[in-house]
Amino acid sequence: MDRVFRFRKICLPIFLLLSTFLFSGSSNAQALERKFELQANSPEFWNLLERNAKLDLFAGGFGFTEGPVWDEAGFLYVSDETLNKIFRVYPGGRKEEVISLGDPDGNTYDQKHRLLDCASVLRAIIEVTPDGHYKILADHFEGKKFNSPNDVVVGPDGAIYFTDPTLDLVKGEKQEIPFQGVYRLDGKGKVRLLTKDLSQPNGLAFSPDGKRFYVDDSEQRNIRVYDVGRDGSLSNGRIFGEEPGGPHEGVPDGIKVDQSGNIFVTGPKGIWVWDPQGHHLGTIAMPEQPANLAWGDEDYRTLYITATTSVYRLRTKARGFVPYLKK
Repeated sequence: MDRVFRFRKICLPIFLLLSTFLFSGSSNAQALERKFELQANSPEFWNLLERNAKLDLFAGGFGFTEGPVWDEAGFLYVSDETLNKIFRVYPGGRKEEVISLGDPDGNTYDQKHRLLDCASVLRAIIEVTPDGHYKILADHFEGKKFNSPNDVVVGPDGAIYFTDPTLDLVKGEKQEIPFQGVYRLDGKGKVRLLTKDLSQPNGLAFSPDGKRFYVDDSEQRNIRVYDVGRDGSLSNGRIFGEEPGGPHEGVPDGIKVDQSGNIFVTGPKGIWVWDPQGHHLGTIAMPEQPANLAWGDEDYRTLYITATTSVYRLRTKARGFVPYLKK
């Protein structure tokens, strides 16, 4: 999660209170500044989205949303980093608290259908049970505490891959690992460092064939791609794409991939869509800055997007690649 986001989510209530006194009609300022719009850079963009696609509000009234995960039962898991809770969110906007937890972040299911969460305050990767309890799966590397695990994905080998920037390192706590890494956690609980060549690694995703691994860097504002070895090792890291933007416009964060290998990455002003060759096909401009996204609905052709205080849904032509559903 972007440091700017972190500032915004903490200070948002104060800002809203002050703005009431300082500006008349200021509640409409965000809406006037930003709106939903499909911005094509290539005709191929329209192979993925209808020109008249509509963005729907799925649920609102959150503090700062992250970590969406669709459940086949018809609801969405959502982390709220301001309220420090993970919710089940149902069509119509009904919220059901699952667990109260300090600064939950990225989530995923694993291949055993366990809900995994990046617990920033615990500085750990945890399993969250349906009845609201948790179990720490990993919180150290070589005897030192993680920084603040941020996002997580299941690899083609069934192992858990996650990023560990300092973006949510608890104020006053010491950084014990002198770098910001990307790790692999296997079924036996062994943690292996895969790379430490990113400044602030954030979102991550595998290509559908499992041969490429994408991870973005919120500080450098770029996306890197690696070749994946049979043992989950990464090699040949290189820049896949850049997502530059102005102050407060957002940075590369959550990543999802469709079954054709197109990459959807949250970034400045919305969601940037890339083809597998690294061409920026277009941008889904959003009314609120998105942090993450997930494929959902029965056919996994709908993007559920966590964007600041709201969760949105956008129907697409693409079918999402969901690693934990892969047989």
